[in-house]
Amino acid sequence: MLNIPQQLATELNLTPHQVKNALELFAEGATIPFVARYRKERTEEMDEVQLRDLQDRYNYLTEIEERKTTILNSINEQGKLTNDLKAKIEACLQKNELEDLYLPYRPKRRTRAAIAREKGLEPLAVFIQSLNVKNGPLVPLEEEAAKYVSEEKGVKSAEDALKGAADILAEEVADKAELRAYLREYLLDEGVFVSRIKNDEHPEGTTKFEMYRNFQAKVRNVAPHNLLALCRGENEGILSFEIEYDGEAVLSYLESQEIRVKHPPTRAFYRDMVKDAFNRLMKASLIGDVIAEKKLYADIESIKTFETNLRELLLSAPAGMKPTLAVDPGFRTGCKVAVLDQTGKFLEYQAVFPHQAAEQRAKAAQTLKKFIEKYQIGLIAIGNGTASRETDEFVAEVLQNIEAKPIKVMVNESGASIYSASKLAGEEFPDLDVTVRGAISIGRRLQDPLAELVKIDPKSIGVGQYQHDVDQKLLKKKLDETVESCVNYVGVDLNMASKELLTFVSGITATVANNIVTYRNENGVFKNRRQLLKVPKLGPKAFEQAAGFLRIRGGENPLDNTAVHPESYKLVEAIASELKVSLNQVTLIAENLKKIGLKKYVTDTIGEPTLRDIIGELEKPGRDPRAEFKYATFKEGIKEISDLIIGMELEGIITNVANFGAFVDVGVHQDGLVHISQLADRFVDDPKKVVKVGQVVKVRVLEIDIKLRRISLSMKAVKM
Repeated sequence: MLNIPQQLATELNLTPHQVKNALELFAEGATIPFVARYRKERTEEMDEVQLRDLQDRYNYLTEIEERKTTILNSINEQGKLTNDLKAKIEACLQKNELEDLYLPYRPKRRTRAAIAREKGLEPLAVFIQSLNVKNGPLVPLEEEAAKYVSEEKGVKSAEDALKGAADILAEEVADKAELRAYLREYLLDEGVFVSRIKNDEHPEGTTKFEMYRNFQAKVRNVAPHNLLALCRGENEGILSFEIEYDGEAVLSYLESQEIRVKHPPTRAFYRDMVKDAFNRLMKASLIGDVIAEKKLYADIESIKTFETNLRELLLSAPAGMKPTLAVDPGFRTGCKVAVLDQTGKFLEYQAVFPHQAAEQRAKAAQTLKKFIEKYQIGLIAIGNGTASRETDEFVAEVLQNIEAKPIKVMVNESGASIYSASKLAGEEFPDLDVTVRGAISIGRRLQDPLAELVKIDPKSIGVGQYQHDVDQKLLKKKLDETVESCVNYVGVDLNMASKELLTFVSGITATVANNIVTYRNENGVFKNRRQLLKVPKLGPKAFEQAAGFLRIRGGENPLDNTAVHPESYKLVEAIASELKVSLNQVTLIAENLKKIGLKKYVTDTIGEPTLRDIIGELEKPGRDPRAEFKYATFKEGIKEISDLIIGMELEGIITNVANFGAFVDVGVHQDGLVHISQLADRFVDDPKKVVKVGQVVKVRVLEIDIKLRRISLSMKAVKM
């Protein structure tokens, strides 16, 4: 059977040592963030991407090997396993290829060929096969077929017998792996996706799928978002699509492979049989395979884009843990104003009505001013939903009369309503209205986006395209991996983190996360990392995996506020002692260590990669790796799509990136699209190379369609 580690090393361009050690670590229960960060010596510094690719491919090949065993046993039990077939099966690396080889031996339901065999027509099929040679005998088929006429068996005529024999031969042709592989590749290379909208039900201009009314795209080159749109349109019953191809070329290929006889009647029999084999037994499944393959590719590409957008959003720069005023805007129902302290703790709220009578507006202004002064507010977060621009202007008016002005930021509130109505929010704030919970979430997003957004299903955050159309199991897996990666990259404050955030820390399960919070509530803040071992169900293995990603500010050991793993503490302490530097002066340790050189401190378990990481941590202990906080300023007076003018230049923020462009919030309650061709003054093949979610950009308005609520924007020749 396949040597999986050797195959992985070849496919992924890794050394056998890397593959062996990484797989051993996975088998021991190590997580990918832990291996990437703390086991660099064992994997020769493989990063998270390489480790995930290795794990995914290992799982795929392991599944194939298990399937091979099942298939080989099945064929062997039938007494049909030859050495050649066994070798072909054992060499398979793809599931399609493996299933093609198994197809002739797979137990079938009662097919036309099976019925023909029951009627005793297999010898006739074998005889006709014997005639299919270059200089075969000129035997009239009807004469031979007449021998098989039997009222008892239900073969009423020679023509019936020939039809039955053809059914047997057609099934044999349709089951040939090499033919299926060629035709599948032909459809991929030469096929064309063609879609049409059902005109009778959906007249022109009445659907969101207008561009697919008469759409064509080569199967090989179809853009992922186009295919996902086709699938959605078909699922919604609005459009139909199919693969068109040169049928004559397909039949010509099959005839060239399957027909050798020159005798015209026999050749005609074979031509009809081959045509039936393709049309009845091969076409539907092969087209299904091709669509499934392209759909999987589209899913993967769409999910990759979703992963990238989610990563950028989760790693958005935090405004900082400062007292915050969070505002969930509204017209008729008013604005819900929540006050959060510098730890994100909810303190107080009030509903205000600044968009009604002048008296109410004045009263709302007094409330805001009172909150700002009472709690020494440093940040004001305003949700970007209904009434956001009007509320933003109102808050700006209030700030004119305040000396120490807080920073005012418009915050994307996608998913806040999902969170506020969730079981989690109900447990956190059982006595608060859902709109108040939403305001709290908006405020916390500004303070620390990562800590708050992990509480929401990523699909509800609004940074994906066609997320409901892709493979949901794969989507969940990849988005969970992204959240895990981001949480461990940034690190988690052990004494402030919610149980939801802790769940994504390497090695920590939901049960253990809950136990950590319970322990903290009952015993006070953690003073050192070793205390984690007192948490129920958090054993040595979980401690090993998690400890380096958990931070303790102001604890007993300065190293507990860094990503230095406890397993390296003794080495750092020995270095500090040798350098005659206190652990409270960790930056001096890094300075001196760089001067001395690392080789002196290399051990069997700690090499230069880990020592370099230690220096990086000691240089900036407790640092946040996320970028510097920036925010967009929307243009005054531009509140609705009707306020826009072609040629107008605006500041906005990227809310979503797709493979055809980027969506930008310019403050009019409708994101505009910067098509990929308008992203830069140069050719752009991938929008993710130019822009990212959360980026502040300047754009120019190109087109406005108020009826369809579409805004076309450009970033070309716009000064940033």
